[in-house]
Amino acid sequence: MNYEGLRYLSDLAPLFTHQFSHAWFDLRNKHDRYAAYFQNSILATRANKAFCLELGPPYSDTYWGITASDSEHGYTAWGGPPAMGQIDGSVVPCATAGSLVFLPQACLEVLMALKVHYPKAWGRYGHVDAFNAKDQWYDPDVLGIDQGIGVLMAENLRTGMVWDTFMRNPEMTQAMDLCEFVSN
Repeated sequence: MNYEGLRYLSDLAPLFTHQFSHAWFDLRNKHDRYAAYFQNSILATRANKAFCLELGPPYSDTYWGITASDSEHGYTAWGGPPAMGQIDGSVVPCATAGSLVFLPQACLEVLMALKVHYPKAWGRYGHVDAFNAKDQWYDPDVLGIDQGIGVLMAENLRTGMVWDTFMRNPEMTQAMDLCEFVSN
């Protein structure tokens, strides 16, 4: 992919595809013969932000982040770049929560702004799956997979404990060796 001068490996897939392996595997400062995947996911997150901002209002520096989620009209595998699905001004909080380790300041800014400015998007268990402030639609669902990626990435950003614990398993380092990962 090449978007706004950001070159990274991706498929036509939502942002979450750049997040979930990083929740467990510590890929910082490691690469295989194809890519440095942590850096690649930083670029994919920057591209998602730039793409949202390019869409214009309601997207802004404090209201961006789209990935597969519920929508007002059912489940949608939306995202970008390039545009996927019927992007309608909704935002998906786990898009930024799942990217905390990639763009900490930008993602924290969004998550805090969403909590402060859109109180209906925050409930007992955290952010809703998705919402559209313009249409005043707030998904009634709070999904464990969304909350989970946010909690895992927040802890990895805070202490690295999930990475440290997971990577202590000899099977993980053996798997990375078999896949020919090396340190940068």
